[in-house]
Formats: sequence, structure tokens, C-alpha cells
Amino acid sequence: MSSNSSFFGDLLTTIADRGRALLDRSGRTNGATRAATLVDRCQELLSGRGEASGVALAAEILSRYAQMKTGERIAFFEALLEVFGPDLARLDAAIAAYAAKPGEAAVAELHAASEPRRQQLFRRLNMATGATADLVHMREHLMDAMERRRELAPVDNDFSHLFSSWFNRGFLVLRRIDWSTPANVLEKIIRYEAVHAIRDWDDLRARVDSPDRHCYAFFHPAMVDEPLIFVEVALMRETPGAIAPILDQTRDPIAPGTATTAVFYSISNCQRGLAGVSFGHFLIKQVVEEISREIPSLTTFLTLSPVPGFRKWLDGERRAASSAVLSAADQELLALLDSPDWIEQEAVRAELSPLMNALAAHYFLVAKTAKGRPIDPVARFHLGNGARLERINPMGDLSEKGVAQAFGTMVNYRYVLSDIEKNHETFAAKGDVVASAAVKKLLRGESSPRALVPTA
Repeated sequence: MSSNSSFFGDLLTTIADRGRALLDRSGRTNGATRAATLVDRCQELLSGRGEASGVALAAEILSRYAQMKTGERIAFFEALLEVFGPDLARLDAAIAAYAAKPGEAAVAELHAASEPRRQQLFRRLNMATGATADLVHMREHLMDAMERRRELAPVDNDFSHLFSSWFNRGFLVLRRIDWSTPANVLEKIIRYEAVHAIRDWDDLRARVDSPDRHCYAFFHPAMVDEPLIFVEVALMRETPGAIAPILDQTRDPIAPGTATTAVFYSISNCQRGLAGVSFGHFLIKQVVEEISREIPSLTTFLTLSPVPGFRKWLDGERRAASSAVLSAADQELLALLDSPDWIEQEAVRAELSPLMNALAAHYFLVAKTAKGRPIDPVARFHLGNGARLERINPMGDLSEKGVAQAFGTMVNYRYVLSDIEKNHETFAAKGDVVASAAVKKLLRGESSPRALVPTA
């Protein structure tokens, strides 16, 4: 893949160089052109230049953009919103034509006319060498701007629309990450780890080079040295309930051939500019199939996952004047969490664990967003990928981050290959949470039509 990408990258660079020469010969490198705004250059790119000059112009626009400061970028995004929307005159004509004579041709013209011009601009910018990564970073800047400028959302929608096609699952390539992987990629694994921070190179080596630890990453052909998502896997003989033993570098590794359980303990999305862009469901299934070929003894595939929304939800219930979830006795017991040293007290943890189990079950199976989905984003990811909620592990992560997110609670999601598609469809169509009988029993006198117990 790398050699092919390098060949085409060199080819595009050659085309761009020749395109610059064409631009130079056209006599358009005078002072007026050099002083033209980036928006003017974008208009030129949309005007329909030849392939070579278009590649050169796209590269120039991206280069100029990279030199902009925050205020200039926001002004550029405002221009994308105001100047590069749909051609309204063409759209009005298309609407009138469809009203006068509906048909396939009129529908096609209506669809083309309604597309914002910035989508075509992004497609043409993507002709330049390395442009895909540049556009992903451009969206990162846009997301920063949107924290205060929500009116820029239509521009973000266009990025998301195009990225959902460009990063379709069919384009992604799964690669094993080990100690022989190029250093520039390994460095990014350290930088992008979003679940359990990698402290140093020794910590990284323990995660990718130990016989009972594997790491896999998904790449896109246009971003060959930039992982999009990576998955860290622990090979074990049992279902883990805590993260510390998995991360312990002093543990005794087991022989891979004796492992029966593959535990996905960290899944990191590396590109913030692709946030909200689905890479397609069943990515975990692809990793399961890959590691099953390597280690046939594996029979169980599950995660040990954080619960990043649990503490926020529970704190809200504790503050509520009248909580439908917490009794007065619950509130009294949960007051133990307000002591700064509750984590160090084994007796306190043991006293809290049954209640945290029951509250976590309610959080996953009963509490919902306005759209009827689980509150927890990690739950939505795994359930959407066809997993089932297998087990709740109170006190599974007593690190500072684990306590801050979920009072230490972690969960296992289980992937059963024969059920993945069925579970995915159940969740996608109705928002139903497929849960094990053990999790369902944790609900205190409650039942939920959206919490299904698997038949096997």
C-alpha cells in the first residue's frame, strides 16, 4: 500500500509542478494575483481549470490556508458559508422545472442544484497531494470555531457528508502494529491513545510487543502514516473486571496459544477532524476475525470499557430535588463518595459496589437521551457495532481518570460473531440494548422494554 501511495503521490506532485508552470505561463503571477484573497483563488478553482493547473491551484490554496491565523480562518469559514452555498438562481430554476414536468432528469438537476458549491470546492481541493489530511485538519479548526460560531454548522455538515463517503469502511485497511512498525506511526499511537495514557516508550512496547498483547490500526490509503482508529488487545484466560492488571508491566505474560479470551481494552479514534463520521459498523468484527486467524484457541471476545458519562449522570441525580432513581438511603450511602479518600478504603468500596452495580444497570438499560438512545457514548459505539452488554464492574478503574468519569465503574461488552449483525440491527432500528441476564438482574424492581436478554 505504501509503495502504491508513494507512486501516486509523486505523480500528483509532478502534475502540480507542471500546473504551476502553466499558471506562470498564463501571465497570472502579477501583483494583483499575488494579492488576491484565498476566496478569490477558491472561485478560480471552481471555474473549471484543467487538471494540471487545478491540482497546482488546490495545493496553493491549502498552503495559504495553513499559514492563516485563527481570525483569518474564521473569516474563511464565514466565506465558505456565505459565498459557496447553493447556486440559488439555478436552484429556483430547477424547482420550477420539476414543478412543471416531474421526472428523473428534473430530479437529477434539482439534486445537483441544491448541493452547496463548497462540496465541489472540497472535492477539487482534495486533488492536491496530501490534501485529504489537510482537509481533516481544516475541519478540526472549524470545530474549534463552532464552539462560539454555531452558524457555521452547514459548512461542518458538508465536511461530514463528504468524509462519510471518503472514509467508507471499504477504503480502510487493517494493519497489525508491533515493535517493527515505523517509529513515526508508533509515536502517533502514544500521542493518540485516548483511553489509558501510554507513559513512555517502554509502556508502548509492553502493549505492542508482549506475546499476550496485540495492537491493530485502521488506515486510509490517502493517509498512509496516520492511523484513524487503533485497538489494543489483551490475550487472557478469563473475563477481566479491572484495568490495572492488564496494564501491569510486571505481570507474567501467558503463551498466546493458551489464551481463550481476547479483551479489547482500548479503542482510540485518532483524528478529531473525523469526529462523528462513522467508519462503518463491524470494525471490531474485522479485528475479531483477524486475531481469530492468528490464534485459533480464542473463543471469547469482549471489551473492558470505560463509562465516561456515568459520573455526570449520577451527580445530576444526586443534585435533583426529587430523583426517581435514588432513595433517601441511596443518597446517604453515596455521600461516602464525597470523602477524598474513599478510594483507598477497601471497606467503603465493598459497601458501595452493590449500589453502583444497580445504578449502572439503570444508567445503561433505562436512562435514555432525547432520541431514545443510551446516554453513554461508549455504549452507543459498542452496541452499534453489534455487541451485548455483558457485565458491570464497579471499582474496575480506580485511576484519577476512571474515578473522574465513572467513580471507577467499567463494563464488559461481548462480541459473539453469530449475533453481531442481529444485535446491530436491533440497536439501529429501535435503540434496544441487548444485555446479559446478569446485567438485567441488577435492576432494582424495574423492567425496560428496551433491555433485551439474549437467547444464548
